[in-house]
Amino acid sequence: MNSLESFDYAGKRVLLRCDLNVPIKDGVIADDGRIRASLPTIQYLIAQGAAVIITAHLGRPKGERKPELSLAPVSVRLGELLGMTVKFSPEIIASSAASKVEAGEIVLLENIRYEAAETSKEEGERIALAQELASYADIFISDGFGAVHRKHASVYDVAKLLPHAPGYLVAAEIDVLKKLTVEPERPYGVVLGGSKVSDKIGVIENLLDKVNLMAIGGGMLFTFLAAQGYEIGKSLVEVDLIPTVKDLMARAEKIGVKLLLPTDIVVAPEFSADSPATTVSADAIPADQMGLDIGPASARAFADAIGECKTVFWNGPMGVFEFANFAAGTKVVAEALTHVTGISVVGGGDSAAAVRKLGFADADFGYISTGGGASLEYLEGKDLPGISVLA
Repeated sequence: MNSLESFDYAGKRVLLRCDLNVPIKDGVIADDGRIRASLPTIQYLIAQGAAVIITAHLGRPKGERKPELSLAPVSVRLGELLGMTVKFSPEIIASSAASKVEAGEIVLLENIRYEAAETSKEEGERIALAQELASYADIFISDGFGAVHRKHASVYDVAKLLPHAPGYLVAAEIDVLKKLTVEPERPYGVVLGGSKVSDKIGVIENLLDKVNLMAIGGGMLFTFLAAQGYEIGKSLVEVDLIPTVKDLMARAEKIGVKLLLPTDIVVAPEFSADSPATTVSADAIPADQMGLDIGPASARAFADAIGECKTVFWNGPMGVFEFANFAAGTKVVAEALTHVTGISVVGGGDSAAAVRKLGFADADFGYISTGGGASLEYLEGKDLPGISVLA
């Protein structure tokens, strides 16, 4: 696989795939972490004399032009962070801005997912879009890690048409994921949260015999409690996965992996920021209540277990961190990760948003991934098309 330094960029036109999928509300960017993560590669290319054409996505417009999913605000913020003008092209196909960009300049194309061909299952449609994108440039650099698990035109197909390499971000993500899968320093712990077991079942199945500790929080924990026969009230549950969860719990016990489940739960009568919070035992959730966070005793137990590990991967908040009453479990776990003496990896998505919202800095952790879904699929042992095509 080439590296970013493999090419002479002076006077060359570079198509750069970034992940600029940031949360935007009313034109205001709530978290610019993914934009910041793209800066090192962009700065390197500009310093080397390249003309940079950036393609990226925002949300899931499904081939429609939705104004609230425009990358126009992102171009402004990117320019502020770089300290230079970033031109914005509202067009993707036959973009005059892309065809006229000069060395040392940057143009950001509009949301690539406005084009239905970007995510099409028809290879011919994707290739036609990839050919258009490739016509703008001499070299393709893939730096949008959050999309490398997708066989999309701007991620996968275009790499077949141009000399290519991963950017600094993608290279760093691959390096970190290898540390989690190839002889990780032990003890090795994985902390999983989020709402659904179904989103994480592949990771649990693939990693269970590779870790020393697996801790389960978030909405997904209630399927585990239900599998133990506990009353879970109005809490989220995936009934169809209870047999699978029972099998995983039995497997963990058989192979000697510590499967850590909460012993207390913060419950409330409704899913609401101002709903009154009560802490109850995990085996005594009232029928008219729903679990919205792990309890304080569980948070301490999770933190203690994390403190014994040399390698920790965390994906998914422990509770509804957006609501102050139900953010404590996530905050305690995040704090514990900042003290890991080996490597602590925050697995993108909601986990990254949570640590920033709760006041932590990216530098407090060993690594914050930009791609939750891509990271999870890698850890499930799946092929990532956007990575394999770069080989």
